[in-house]
Amino acid sequence: MIASLRGTVLSIGLGSVVIECQGVGYEVTTTPNTLSRLQRGEEAILLTTMVVREDAMKLYGFIDDQSREMFALLQTVTGLGPRLALACESVLSPVEIAQAIAGSDAKTLQRVPGVGKRMAERLIVELKDKVAAYTAGVVDEDTSTPTGQGAAPVVVVDQVTQALTGLGFTEKQADDAVATVLADDPGLDTSAALRAALAKLGGK
Repeated sequence: MIASLRGTVLSIGLGSVVIECQGVGYEVTTTPNTLSRLQRGEEAILLTTMVVREDAMKLYGFIDDQSREMFALLQTVTGLGPRLALACESVLSPVEIAQAIAGSDAKTLQRVPGVGKRMAERLIVELKDKVAAYTAGVVDEDTSTPTGQGAAPVVVVDQVTQALTGLGFTEKQADDAVATVLADDPGLDTSAALRAALAKLGGK
């Protein structure tokens, strides 16, 4: 099991990053928020979870233990796989997911593309007793950005647009939503812009 990677960021793509560790490049699937904290040519440390299936073997990367733990917890829900678990963390932070579950807030959970009413209710029923550590304040949200690294507007636009299309929205829907939220607040980083765009798209 590969639990973490430390190496040079070779490339950042649609929903994934390639990190070189001692001459080997590892492709890691992760969220737009995590991708926004990485920079080509610089050293990065990611906590990882390996998911092995009959037809594929994938590494999923996380910026902190709480995100990785929530990723694993979400997958204990019947019918919820790694792709949807990562989609949840692309839209909501671990604390927000836990608060929505603890508060039986199905509407918030349904902001995640792929989570309908039935899946939201299943999340609440199956995890309500398992998110106490998050809602009790044991887990703190980390909304900081890397020191000295403010994402340029073009990077934010590209990453948010790619994230939205990766979550199933059309390019036109993604372009329109990103343009609108950044016009309202040009200072948004990738994570905040993605949440605002998803909120806009979810309200249609």
